[in-house]
Amino acid sequence: MSELKDKNMPIVLIGGGGHAAVLADILLGQKRHILGLISVDDCSQRSVLKQLPQLFRDEEIHKFSPHHVVLVMGIGMLPRSQVRKRLISYFEALGYVFETVVASNAYVSPHATIECGTQVLTNAVVHAGAIIRSHTIVNTGAIVEHDCEIGVGCHIAPNATLCGQVICGNEVFVGAGSVILNNLRLESESIVGAGVTLSRHLKKKEVIRRSE
Repeated sequence: MSELKDKNMPIVLIGGGGHAAVLADILLGQKRHILGLISVDDCSQRSVLKQLPQLFRDEEIHKFSPHHVVLVMGIGMLPRSQVRKRLISYFEALGYVFETVVASNAYVSPHATIECGTQVLTNAVVHAGAIIRSHTIVNTGAIVEHDCEIGVGCHIAPNATLCGQVICGNEVFVGAGSVILNNLRLESESIVGAGVTLSRHLKKKEVIRRSE
C-alpha cells in the first residue's frame, strides 16, 4: 500500500467526467489546491472543472514530481471495467500516491479504518469497526455499518447500505439503493444490482439483479 503524504500537498486530478467534478467540488470546498487535471475529454462544459488547467495525456504527469503532489482518481468504478485499476497501477508504478478524500459532511468514525486512495463522498457514513481498503468509493449517502470489511477497489454506490459485519472482497460493486443484510460475504468481483435487498452470500464474479 502506498504511503500517505501531507494532507496539504497540491493535488492533480485524474479524469474529467462527473465523478471528477464531484471530487473537485469537495476538494475546492475544503480549500485544497488542485494544480490541474489530466483527461482526454473536453471538460469545459463542467463549471467546476473548466477553471482547472487541463493536461490531455497520462504521460504529462511527469510535469509534477511525485514528491511534491498527490493524485486523486476522478474516474469512477464501473462493474468489470479495468480502466480505473489500470490507471492507478500506472501512476503508482511511477511513484505517485493517491490521496484519501472524505467529504466535509460525511461521517467516518474515529474507530474505523480507511486506507490510502479511498473516497467517502457527501453524506456517506462509515461506522465504528469498519475497515475500507485502498481505492474504494463509498459514494453519496451510502452507509457502511459497524465491523464491515470492504476490499480494494470496490464501489458502494449512492444510498446503498451495508448492514453490520458484511465482508466484501476486492472490486465488488454494490448498486445504488441496495441493502446488504448483516453477516454476508460478497466475494471478489461480485455485483449487486441497484435496489437489491441481498440476503445470501455471493460467490466470486456472481451477479444478482433486482428481479432475482
